[in-house]
Amino acid sequence: MKKWVNSTRKSTGIDQLALDLSEDDEIAQAAADQLTGQSAGDEEAPPSKRQHSRKPLPDHLDREDEVLSAGEACAGCGGTLRQVGEDITQELDYIPGHFVVRRFIRPRMACTCCEAFAQAPLPSRLIERGRPGPGLVSHMLVGKYCDHLPLERQSKIYAREGVDLHRSTLSDWVGRTTALLEPMAEHIGKLVRAGPALFADDTPVKLQVRANTMKTKTARLWSYVRDERPWCGAAPPCAWYQFSVDRKGEHPANHLASYAGTVHADGYAGFNGLFGEGKASEQACMVHVRRKFVDEVERTGSPIAQQAIKQIAQLYANEKEARGKSPEERITLRQAKAKPVFDALELWLKAQLHKISGKTKLAEAIRYALNRIPKARGYLSDLHLELDNNTCERSIRPIALGRKNYLFMGSIGGGKAAAIAYTLIETAKMNNVDPEAWLKWVLQRLPDHKINRIDELMPWKWQPEKA
Repeated sequence: MKKWVNSTRKSTGIDQLALDLSEDDEIAQAAADQLTGQSAGDEEAPPSKRQHSRKPLPDHLDREDEVLSAGEACAGCGGTLRQVGEDITQELDYIPGHFVVRRFIRPRMACTCCEAFAQAPLPSRLIERGRPGPGLVSHMLVGKYCDHLPLERQSKIYAREGVDLHRSTLSDWVGRTTALLEPMAEHIGKLVRAGPALFADDTPVKLQVRANTMKTKTARLWSYVRDERPWCGAAPPCAWYQFSVDRKGEHPANHLASYAGTVHADGYAGFNGLFGEGKASEQACMVHVRRKFVDEVERTGSPIAQQAIKQIAQLYANEKEARGKSPEERITLRQAKAKPVFDALELWLKAQLHKISGKTKLAEAIRYALNRIPKARGYLSDLHLELDNNTCERSIRPIALGRKNYLFMGSIGGGKAAAIAYTLIETAKMNNVDPEAWLKWVLQRLPDHKINRIDELMPWKWQPEKA
């Protein structure tokens, strides 16, 4: 019996692995197809490796008809047009709470004089020859990358509403859409790197090593955030994500190549390549310093660690007072109140280090603090800087929640698609914008929008009442 139970559990794990794997693989393949110009569901195109069956749209769904008229006069001779037939193209869309089938009805007109035919063209579609409308695709993206619902689970939810959409179909739509949205993510990345300071961090995600196996490796999603709200900066907040297969320092060095501002970061050695003469400056994170003392208090109840925490708390009390004030007020407060505490903390820690054994965890925490404190001093005199890297740590929290549901990235392409989606969704959230409503608005306009005007589609330009 025990052997059968273990075998069942192992089989279930493999099944779940296969579902997650194929989902990311299909998203990556769809993104690649979108970039190479292959159409989804194109019956006239040569058969490819991935074919999706197209079932009739359910009769119980509401229909919205939009008639696209070719006009009343013949473009050739000016004669009157009469209708001789019509073409109907259906699009499955999602309005929060229910599905709807949108029908584009295009009467086929013939001239009563010269018998020439006329018909209005179809509007540009999000996915050429594909069925999904902007509302449905934005709902799927937010469901997967904001609400942490794998596409397999979304497929089952839709089935309960009487709409049969296979997971592979949803994967194809997500992959093609993220490929279309990549220029917007790149634009946000440029805005992040244009600021005088940014926040950087990374978080692990599992990456499947090869197909049809449960073996995974640890990949990374890197987060870079620009947020000037604490010092009343004019630039809107935005977050940019990048995917890599490992944690080598070459990745942040490539992501932030030529960046010469200040980078808030933890003590990870992989960030060291960013700093130096002619490169970026480093702002250390006091939360990481504090965390080691908190661990020591929990482990031993050390009075020295408790006192260190109290002194760091004074720095944060001053920052709470300075937050949201003008740049001049921030610097004045920090110099008057925070700098004396900061100086005293550094001197006090040096004194305590000589009183305890150098082999203890407490001594290790103090040495770490003394190593990071000189690199944290910059915030005392620079209005653009913060005391910690919490801004970026908040940006990777959704990824930590999401990976508990989708378990791992099924492919490198799936990881890149996730980075694009997280960039757009988290940037919208930082600007207090509903990501689903904004993405629907973007996807309605994206097919016809000029690439050199992409800033007009950013979430801070979105006006809900006009949309």
